[in-house]
Amino acid sequence: MTQLISKRTREMSSFIVMDVLEKAHEMERLGINIIHLEVGEPDFDTPSCIKKAACRALENGHTHYTHSMGAPLLREVICEHYFKTYNVTVIPDQIVVSSGTSPAMFVAFSALLEKGDQVIISDPHYACYPNFIKFVQGEPVNVPVFEEDGFQYRPEAIRKAITQRTKVIFVNSPSNPTGNLLSAERMQAIADMSDADSLYIASDEIYHGLVYEGREHSILEFTDNAFVFNGFSKLYAMTGLRLGYMIIPRQFIRPIQKVQQNFFISANAMIQYAGIAALKEAADDVAHMKAVYNKRRKYMIRRVKAMGLGITVEPTGAFYVFANVKHISQDSFKLAFDILDKAHVGVTPGIDFGQNGEGYIRLSYANSMENIKEGMDRLENYFR
Repeated sequence: MTQLISKRTREMSSFIVMDVLEKAHEMERLGINIIHLEVGEPDFDTPSCIKKAACRALENGHTHYTHSMGAPLLREVICEHYFKTYNVTVIPDQIVVSSGTSPAMFVAFSALLEKGDQVIISDPHYACYPNFIKFVQGEPVNVPVFEEDGFQYRPEAIRKAITQRTKVIFVNSPSNPTGNLLSAERMQAIADMSDADSLYIASDEIYHGLVYEGREHSILEFTDNAFVFNGFSKLYAMTGLRLGYMIIPRQFIRPIQKVQQNFFISANAMIQYAGIAALKEAADDVAHMKAVYNKRRKYMIRRVKAMGLGITVEPTGAFYVFANVKHISQDSFKLAFDILDKAHVGVTPGIDFGQNGEGYIRLSYANSMENIKEGMDRLENYFR
């Protein structure tokens, strides 16, 4: 019967962090207490101003299709946000609102890639990037990044990987899984490789706003030949509300609109109004969440280092610590499930993020300080 299943689906890899989470949930149903450090999902409740805006929108009858590219007011507010935050100018027609950033990536790559076109991605990288690319018959090309560089791209390594088939260079800063940022200098060097006729930059900016030291940069500060992916899940604790967006070059407006119309029609209407409230009213809530995340970050880094796990460059963004465990195991998949079975702590194996992630585990501090402390104690005992 397998011949009836499409090749692209048969060859799609699983999202290993979800395998860990689902095994953890099975153990919890048996009464075992699990500390979850595997999943990158805010533990905070969605700010009340956002929830109230969603309820108002529902009561006010915003239960119908919006414009396929998104509610005009939300797109205007996103433009204002990018001007205020990065001093870059985009117009509402360049904004495409989606049900999370993953559908936005599907739409963008559908419009960008022909069969065999190449997309350069860092290794390690967010686990789903290769599957997004391969599903539309593109070819991901891994460029290794290294702990001693803070997992930043080396521009010369990207240049060596560019071929006549290269269509996109994918950047993600702050990064999942490493929590590290690309410097302005390296972003400029990468942007300089772009060409409106042949090579674009795609920038996943979903963790923007969650930066505790230094400053994140949008790729649009350096080039217009770029696709930007962003959304509300991480910064505003809106994961289940499924709201994202992308900013696209002007020549792609109509092609991408057609894809959006055919596959998604429009994003959820009432949640788009919640997104407006997030951008205009939730600054104090975000500041509070960031302050708490930063305390957790500093605590986790200190405890992880004390265990003898490697962190050469401390992460300053997102909510992850990518710890080197090569002196303990070269099989991060086996190690992660052993930690779950014996220490009852969920961690993500580095292999989930590419071959160059082997020998690492990702730890998320998107959990309470009480749980993080307990998780660190359990890991310390395990590694002993």
